[in-house]
Amino acid sequence: MATWVARIVGTTRYKNVHSISCMVQSCDYSTEPRIIKNPTITSLQRGTGGRSSFNGIVCTIFGCSSFVGQSLAIRLGSIGTQLILPHRCDHYHVRELKVGGDLGQVFFHPFDLKDEESLIKVMKYSNVVINLIGTVYETSNYSFSDVHVDGARRIARIAKKCNVDRFIHMSCLNASENPTPMILSEPSKLLRTKWQGELAVKEEFPEATIIRPSVIYGRKDNFFIHYLNERRMGANYNLPLWNKGEKTEKQPVSIHDVISGITAIVTNPDTAGKTYQFVGPNRYTLRRLVEWMMEHSFKYDHFKSNVVDMRYKPFFMLKVSIWEYLYAVHPIVDLLWEVLEFHHTTDKIDPSLPTLEDLGIIPRTMESRMEWEMLPYLRGKATVTEYHRLDPPKIDTVPK
Repeated sequence: MATWVARIVGTTRYKNVHSISCMVQSCDYSTEPRIIKNPTITSLQRGTGGRSSFNGIVCTIFGCSSFVGQSLAIRLGSIGTQLILPHRCDHYHVRELKVGGDLGQVFFHPFDLKDEESLIKVMKYSNVVINLIGTVYETSNYSFSDVHVDGARRIARIAKKCNVDRFIHMSCLNASENPTPMILSEPSKLLRTKWQGELAVKEEFPEATIIRPSVIYGRKDNFFIHYLNERRMGANYNLPLWNKGEKTEKQPVSIHDVISGITAIVTNPDTAGKTYQFVGPNRYTLRRLVEWMMEHSFKYDHFKSNVVDMRYKPFFMLKVSIWEYLYAVHPIVDLLWEVLEFHHTTDKIDPSLPTLEDLGIIPRTMESRMEWEMLPYLRGKATVTEYHRLDPPKIDTVPK
């Protein structure tokens, strides 16, 4: 006993902490250690967290140039995720995403949705794959089925072949096997193929996580820009809606909540195999939303815009049919029948499916975000600012 005490005193005297740790062993070891599925260098975390660390996730994001994809890449890069960003567009359109991660952590690679070799190249080193690819119009090369069904099935199948741990697929809220038509005479191809894409992904990758978001709003979105574009409006800036938008109810969700939800799914393995609904906390009629947008947009302007019934605007309906042919070569505004059908479809919530709250995320209200999100769409703001600059100064006494 005396010898043991003397040894400890001597060790403390020379501050030999390693000797103490060898002599006095702690009992706080886990009886169930974490087993790494793929014991490679990509599975080991490095750093203390944050952008300059590596959290052990190598993520491939298909659709990185989209509205959701750009914000998602920046968010995942900020928590130490290594990103592989396949793209079909010119590389100048995605180069800003390079600064989303630290030096050497963001990689770009061209790909083609029908070329399996290019898909293998961008997934063979990843342990997480996110598919955000979608389209709102058909071309001679890619139909709705080619993108939403065959493309999603191909990505999921190759991800399984490459031993990817997690696969996350973005669908939409009102996807249905037989959607009820609102404006169109037939069920929406967009919503039907989105539903078929979910089934295809589940067949190829049963552990895939499906996300069904409602309309997503935010800076540079496809919601505010659609309704506040001058080409979307009719004569005298009146905005046509089917049944004045009174029979359509929406629960828009903020882009920040969507990105937080996807990040939570990526970092939580318990979400595998589940389907999540991403919706906002409040429900509005489409007419209320559109009038709200116009109130903010025209608040510095004396002009007032009104909502009118699209059913009694034959010239506007003719304009939509014309834009169906012009959009492929001149995509200024997505004034397309499938887009109008999607916007006029009432959001249907399945109470049996988890939502953002189940991921620990409290959705933001649209009232708290509207003032900020509408700043780029204000009309007449520069004119009001210049007018105030011309106000004469207040002078109490005028010299003679």
